[in-house]
Amino acid sequence: MSRTLRTSLFAAAAAVALTLTGCAAGDTDSAPEDGEGLGTLKVGALQTPAGDILQHIAETSAAEAGLEIEFVPFTDYNTPNTALVDGSIDANLFQNETFLETFNDAAGADLISIGQAYLPSAAFYSDKVSSFDELEDGATIAIPNDPTNEGRALLLLASEGLIETTEDVVDLTGVTANPKNFEFREIENATLPQALPDVDAAFVTISFALPAGLTGDQAILLEGEDSPYYNVLATRPELEDDERVQKLYELLTTQETADFENETWGGLVVPVVRG
Repeated sequence: MSRTLRTSLFAAAAAVALTLTGCAAGDTDSAPEDGEGLGTLKVGALQTPAGDILQHIAETSAAEAGLEIEFVPFTDYNTPNTALVDGSIDANLFQNETFLETFNDAAGADLISIGQAYLPSAAFYSDKVSSFDELEDGATIAIPNDPTNEGRALLLLASEGLIETTEDVVDLTGVTANPKNFEFREIENATLPQALPDVDAAFVTISFALPAGLTGDQAILLEGEDSPYYNVLATRPELEDDERVQKLYELLTTQETADFENETWGGLVVPVVRG
């Protein structure tokens, strides 16, 4: 595990340790009295694509269901879980199950997944080449340094036979063969688009690719629908059966929401449809 990753997880754990005892005071339970609909649910997420999806649902199907969604924006992967633990929000939508498990282990938390909502496809991009075949030996490749996406990037390379890794790779220590002698740079996920001019290729998740103007057509290697990295709706255990949380998950996985995702992102966001 990289030094940056350990530092990030330690910081998250420390923040949670300070806030766990204050959950009751900060509880955002907004369940309504009888006859007032389902009430308000505060949901944290990065703006794209999760925030856009939440705002679409808030303006359409949620209103019809009597659910008010209050979207709370975040700009990084470090704070939405801390905010969920301390009660600042009721749920979040930004992470996959592996990331959630890693956070819980590091922070001593017990956040849970309600279920998979969509796949935010990730990809490798380059300003210098149009395919990985064009990369020379020793090429510099930037990858995320967060608990999940570093392993995600390495597994995508391994699936193409470009490197070999352990089955549960999470960082560079899990690389078992690197025949092209790629030089990997571990970089904060949010800054990877800005790193493109300085490296030969970079792995960028959709939350940061789209705001930077990167599309699936520009990718030199794109994640497929069989990816295990679907984002989940997460909450605290006491809200698992809350009608607001359950209704939001239902609305996240309707055909109507899937149509919105397909029309908006043209396949970069892979929907989950249930029922």
